Amino acid sequence: MNGIDFDLYQGEAFGFLGPNGAGKSSTMRMLGCVSPPTQGDLTILGGDPVRDGAAIRARLGVVPQEDTLDNELTVRENLLVYGRYFGLKRKLIAERTDQLLDFVQLTERADDQVDQLSGGMKRRLTIARSLINDPDILILDEPTTGLDPRARHVVWDRLFRLKQRGVTLILTTHYMDEAEQLCDRLVVMDHAAIVAEGTPRELIARYSTPEVIELRFTPGEQEEAFKKIKSLLEERSRASSAPDTMADLAIGRALGGYGGGGAGGAGPPCGKAVPPGDSRADCRPHTSLRDRRGRAPHPRP
Repeated sequence: MNGIDFDLYQGEAFGFLGPNGAGKSSTMRMLGCVSPPTQGDLTILGGDPVRDGAAIRARLGVVPQEDTLDNELTVRENLLVYGRYFGLKRKLIAERTDQLLDFVQLTERADDQVDQLSGGMKRRLTIARSLINDPDILILDEPTTGLDPRARHVVWDRLFRLKQRGVTLILTTHYMDEAEQLCDRLVVMDHAAIVAEGTPRELIARYSTPEVIELRFTPGEQEEAFKKIKSLLEERSRASSAPDTMADLAIGRALGGYGGGGAGGAGPPCGKAVPPGDSRADCRPHTSLRDRRGRAPHPRP
C-alpha cells in the first residue's frame, strides 16, 4: 500500500471503491488481521493487529470475495459448525442460527445442502455465517460481485437492515451505485493509494459529468486505439499532480458510467478501450454522446 490513511467510526458504513488491483483486498486483509502492515500504524477496535490478532478476529465478521461455504453440509450445519470456531455454546449457536436464517430469508432452505442454492442464496448464507459471533465490525469484500440485479438488491436490503441496527460495515466494491446505496463515507483507491474521499453524493457531484462519450473501433483499429487512449490517460496523469485529476482518472477507471470519462474529462470513455481480441470490437466505428440516463442529448438550437 502507498501511505493510505483513514478513520472508521462506530456504526458507520465505510466503503473502498476502485478497479481491480487498486489495493482494496490488500487493505481488507490488513483490517482482518491476516496480513500485517509492514510500515505505519494500524489500530483496530483499540488493539494492535500484530499483537492482538486473535482477540480482534474474534470480534470481526468477514464476507470474503469468494464463498467458502462447505457444500457437503446443509445450510443450518454451515452456521452451527462455524459458530464452534468462536467457542460459542451449542444452545447459543442454535438460537442465533434460527435468527440469522430468518434474517437472510433462508429458513425454508435450512435443511438443504449448500450446493443446491443459487449464487444469491449462497451470498446471503455467507453473510449470515459472518454474523454468527455477533461481530463489532463486518468486513465485506465485493459482496455482490457476480450476482444478477435481483440478487444484488436482496443482498443490499439485508446489509441496509444491518446498517439500521448500528452494525459497523466495511466493504469494497466496483460499483458506485452499491456504494451510494450502502456507504456513509468512502474512499476511491487506485494503484494502492487513496485518491479521493467523501460521501457518495459528494464524490458524484464533484467528479461526475452530465455526458459520456463512447468510442468503438473496427478490429483493425482496435489495438492501436487502445494504446493511444491508454497513453493519453497516463500522460495526463503524469502531467498533473492535482488530487482532483488523479481522483477523476481513478473514478473513471473504476466507474465508466459515473466518474470522469465525460467530454473533456480525465477518465476513460464509458465503454473504455476494449482490449484487443474482445468480441465488442466487432462493431461499426462510431462515437456516441449520451447523458447519464443513457439518452441522447437534445440538439442545441
